[in-house]
Amino acid sequence: MSIIIKPIVTEKVTKQGEVLNQFGFVVDRKANKVQIKKAVEAAYGVTIVAVNTMNVRPDRSVKYTKSGLISGKTNAYKKAIVQVQEGETIDFYNNI
Repeated sequence: MSIIIKPIVTEKVTKQGEVLNQFGFVVDRKANKVQIKKAVEAAYGVTIVAVNTMNVRPDRSVKYTKSGLISGKTNAYKKAIVQVQEGETIDFYNNI
């Protein structure tokens, strides 16, 4: 079971990485904070200070088209924001 699914690379998370040493990951929905901490430390070789998690709900949408109503939703996922020790950083582009 792979804990880390993929890193989150958006403008907001990139700014958090530069200012607050916080980096975001999409993780397995059943993983807890201790498992996430161990997986990130093993994958990137950094020391984790704090782990914050959140369950992101699916977004539902309804579209009116010529053929009728089309409804859909995005997938739900778990997001983890990890804070790295001062002076360390995670470089996503070299580890892909």
